[in-house]
Order: sequence, then structure tokens, then C-alpha cells
Amino acid sequence: MTSPVSPVPPASASAERWTPRLWGTLLVLCAAMFLDALDVSMVGVALPSIGSELDLSTSALQWVVSGYILGYGGLLLLGGRAADLLGRREVFLVALAVFAVTSLLGGLVDSGPLLIASRFVKGLSAAFTAPAGLSIITTTFAEGPVRNRALSIYTTCAAAGFSLGLVLSGVLTEVSWRLTMLLPAPIAVLAVLAGLKLIPRSPREKNRGGYDVPGAVTGTASMLLLVFTVVQAPEVGWASARTLLSFLAVAVLLAAFVTIELRTASPLIRLGVLRSGAQVRAQLGAVTFFGGYVSFQFIATQYLQSLLGWSALETALAFLPAGLIVALSATKIAGVVDRFGTTRVIVTGFALLVASYALFLRIDLTPAYVAVILPSMILLGLACALVFPSLNIQATNGVADHEQGMVSGLLNTSIQVGGAVILAITTAVITASGDGSAESGASPQAVLDSYRPGLVLVTVFAVAGLLINLTGLRGRRARRTLTVTGSRPRVDALGSGTPSAGADREKVAVGD
Repeated sequence: MTSPVSPVPPASASAERWTPRLWGTLLVLCAAMFLDALDVSMVGVALPSIGSELDLSTSALQWVVSGYILGYGGLLLLGGRAADLLGRREVFLVALAVFAVTSLLGGLVDSGPLLIASRFVKGLSAAFTAPAGLSIITTTFAEGPVRNRALSIYTTCAAAGFSLGLVLSGVLTEVSWRLTMLLPAPIAVLAVLAGLKLIPRSPREKNRGGYDVPGAVTGTASMLLLVFTVVQAPEVGWASARTLLSFLAVAVLLAAFVTIELRTASPLIRLGVLRSGAQVRAQLGAVTFFGGYVSFQFIATQYLQSLLGWSALETALAFLPAGLIVALSATKIAGVVDRFGTTRVIVTGFALLVASYALFLRIDLTPAYVAVILPSMILLGLACALVFPSLNIQATNGVADHEQGMVSGLLNTSIQVGGAVILAITTAVITASGDGSAESGASPQAVLDSYRPGLVLVTVFAVAGLLINLTGLRGRRARRTLTVTGSRPRVDALGSGTPSAGADREKVAVGD
């Protein structure tokens, strides 16, 4: 991908040995990402206790999770651009402070509506911390091996937080569900205090064209409505008038957003970034990867708890091998990416993901931990360790510093919207195949049979991600051929046999 030349990074960020301040900055950013993932995974296990104490119906209880997703997925585009325009450090620290306050409120409220409201606001804050944090990394650490190492550690913290959250929630919920809400608050406060001293200030983008208010309104409204529609569709019906009209409204808002972005002088999203094949593959890869993973976790959790009768803690421990693999690989993946390139690593990871999901299709009513569950989790851990950091690296490479927040917001939007949409589709497929609930009175075999189409769909999405990124390998071979051809002497208009400046520019534009 070609872009304006980025400012030269600080010497400390380019050196092989990082300074204590660089390590501290990365630690603060990792803490925020860790908390985002931790919060999402802990709440899921605590839902039954929350519903019982606050007397919430199943539909109301869903919004404890959906409220967070709605705020998070809806404002990511705005959050990413705000980081570029208002200052990455300022946006990150203010949003993280809001995250701490809403975590405290969420653990103290005594009514369902207040809890849902706190979750929505917490999602809004995460929509600003996630792209701002990622763009701070990509503008602080020089592109190449140094940034790859930082991003591999950063994304590993997200996976580790998600895995640890599953285990912690099983322990904390035994005491009180409120502890799952309160735990992130003190960690977030410490991260804010450390960030005030450690995170470097960054220059704000010169906003000569004014603020893209129409783009912010239509873009945010379209994402909010899309996430809301997808979350509600399984309950009200995919073919209902409400759902169809909502999707139509989303299409109208998106069309208006694209029109505005093409015409405004200072767009919320510069659509030209999507001319890069690598960028498009990264975004679509994020959709299929995270959407498939969230759906797989949903099915696997239901299978282990509802059919096999495992406790929440036992289920969390079943996922632990995948989390441990991701955590232990944190310092190694950057070297793998440096050697083989993001495309090859992503393709390998998606291949392992397909194998993991396909193997899990062998589940039966009799637990087969050693033969099916454990190897599936090992393959899943290897896939996550390879794919997630590589997608982040590929999406942010070659992008100018002043657009890093924008691209980070776009990537996180792909992740969150992909998770919401694919999970909703998977849930609909399971429901159409049967009730999908052991509490419905259906036989265990009928419930298991309702899960299989969902697992097949998850595998299909993984295959789609694999095929999308395989096109990048063909592109790499084509670029290598073109680079070799372009490096030969070319006869210019004056008949000279020396390579022209145009040939050199061509090599830069098409090379890896």
C-alpha cells in the first residue's frame, strides 16, 4: 500500500533495545486492551447470577452484553478519527478514565436499566481507547521488526485477557457477580496515572478542511443501527418488517456516508485506503476471523455446559490451552512475521483455524477431551497466535502517521461488527435447526444436532478467510515478477539505456 511518507519515528522507538519509558508506554496500552477483552469474557459467565439478583428477563439480560457491543461497534470509526484530530494521548486517557468510572458504577448499581446504561457507556469508552491505543503504538514504534514486536505483544494481551477472563469469572462469580464488574476499575485507574507520565504527546493532524460532522453522524448512525439490527434480529425475526426496514435504513445511511466521504475535504474515513489489496484482505480477514471465533466459543460453551454438564470453571479451563499458547507466543510471532511476511502467516493461521473447527465437528454426547476437544483448542490457540497480530500489522503497515487512528478504528470496526453479525447468523442457523437449548425439553441428541449446522457455518467462514488471504500470495508472486522486470534497464523517451526514475518509483510502489 502506498501512502504519504510517515514522519521519522523517535530514535528510541527505532533502536533494538527499548528504553524503560517505551516499555512502560507499551505496558499501559496493553493494560487497556487487556481490560477490554477481560471485561467482555467475564460478563458472559456472570449473566445468570446478574439476572437472578436484578430480576431481569432473558431478553433484558441480553442487553448487558449487547449494550456494550452496541456502544463499542457503533463509535469505533468516530473514535479512530477523533484520535487523529484531537490527539491520541488525550483521547486514550480520557476514554480510559471513563472506562474506570463506568466499571465502578456497573458494580454498584441495583437495577437492570442502570447496569445496561453503564455497559453502553463503557462500550463507548472502549470505542475510543482501542483505536487510540493501537495508533499510539504504530506511531511510537517504527514500522518493521520493532513495530511487529510491539503489536504481537499488544494483541497477545487481548487474547490473554479474554482467556483469563473466562477463568476469573468462574471464580469471582462464586463470590459475587459485582466483582466481575468492579475488577477492571482499579486497574484502569492505575493505567491512567501511569499513562499521564509515560505516553508521549503526538502532533495532531492539521484539520484544514474542518470537521466532518455529516460523515460522523451518518457513519456512527449506520454502525449503531447495523449492530442493533443484527443483535435484535434473532429475537424479532430476520424476515420481520422491523428487521428488513432496519437493514434498508442501514443501506441508506451507508450510501449517504460514502457519498459524503468522497466529497468532503476532511473525511472521517479516507476511502482511498481501501484501494490497497492488503488493506482489504486485513479488514475482511478480521471480519471472518473474529466473527467465526466468537461463534465457535458460543457453541463450544453451550456444548460443554448444557450437554456435558461441565461447570463454568471447567469450561474456562477447557479453553485455557488456547489462551496459554497465545500468551507464550507473544515474543515469538514478530520474528515469524519478519521472516515470512504477514500474508503467509495469516494464510497458515487460517488453515489451522479451519482444521480446529472441522475437528470439533466430531463432538458427541460422550466427552472426548483428548481426542477432540484438546487438539481443537491447541489448533485454535496456534491460529489465534498467528492471525490476530498479523492482521493488525498488515492493516497498519504503510499508512501515514496522521491516518493511523483512522485505520485502527476501521480495523476494530471490522472486528466488532464481524463478531456481532456472524454470531447473529450462527445463532439463527442453530435456532432454525432446532431449539439449541437443553432447557427446552428437547433430547440431548436433538440439541447436539442443532449445533452442527452452526459449526459447519463457522468452518465455512474460516475457509472464506483463508481463500481471501490466499489471493495475497498470488499478488506477492506477481509483484516479485514485476519488480524484477522493473529493475532492468528501461529505454526512456531519449533512448537512454539507464533505468529511469519512473522505474525506481514502480519498484517502490509494487514491492513488498
